[in-house]
Amino acid sequence: MSSAHTRWGRPLDTLVARLHYLELASPDPLATAQFYERAMGYEVRHTNDAIIASGPDRHLIFVPGAPKTLMRAGFAVPNVAERDRLAARIERAGFSHRPVVTDLLTDAIETVDPDGNRFVFGIARDRSQRMQALPARLQHVVVASRDPAKIVRFFVDALGFTLSDDVVDGEGGIRTSFLRCSQEHHSFAVFKAAEDRLDHHCYETTDWNMIRDWGDHMASEHIPIQWGPGRHGPGNNLFLFVHDPDGNWVEISAELEIVDHQRPAGRWPHEQRTLNSWGQGLLRS
Repeated sequence: MSSAHTRWGRPLDTLVARLHYLELASPDPLATAQFYERAMGYEVRHTNDAIIASGPDRHLIFVPGAPKTLMRAGFAVPNVAERDRLAARIERAGFSHRPVVTDLLTDAIETVDPDGNRFVFGIARDRSQRMQALPARLQHVVVASRDPAKIVRFFVDALGFTLSDDVVDGEGGIRTSFLRCSQEHHSFAVFKAAEDRLDHHCYETTDWNMIRDWGDHMASEHIPIQWGPGRHGPGNNLFLFVHDPDGNWVEISAELEIVDHQRPAGRWPHEQRTLNSWGQGLLRS
């Protein structure tokens, strides 16, 4: 493929972005924000209608609402030209978008997936944090859906994400799909479930030793590890999970697979070893 049709080694019809922030609903936003202060080293500030938590390469917004509800996911794009390409792609796919003003992204647009999840794309504001905290960059978000195929089509056709891997059951039905908007294996995933909801979000740290250090940190805060350490099949990453007060899974990951854009999408069996090649897998779908 000629350079006229690529940028950063990727075709022009694919998105280049990274997860920048999540807005989560909580029955008690203050208590949940205080948990993330302890667990993830966030600094918390209050606005008129929300609580904003920021740390090195990670941001969360908490608003009142039902638990396990993703209000918005904000992705940073490298420039306005990338945002404009995205806007045109959304329109060609038959979906709509609108300009929005956010605390964490400028020049932003918002669109809505078939389940009603809202996604914002814009230029990251300079909110650099000089605080001392263990490294863990906000890296991906995962939702559950009664009809994940619709979500995958939206992410590929309207947003320009690329499918990395599917998890397939014995009848050939797709249980989980992993999608990317960079060279990292996934920035978003969706799995089949009986309800539409948020499942978990993930922070990427540096290596196996830092997984150990995060485990020691959780122990020092009396936060039990709910799953892991282990290694996922899709993505090949090391992981551990904890729960926040609203029942959301929170993942710490390391060494996530870097994927060449020409790599074809993979298929994995729906079994425990796919979710954790080291041992027990939690088959939530």
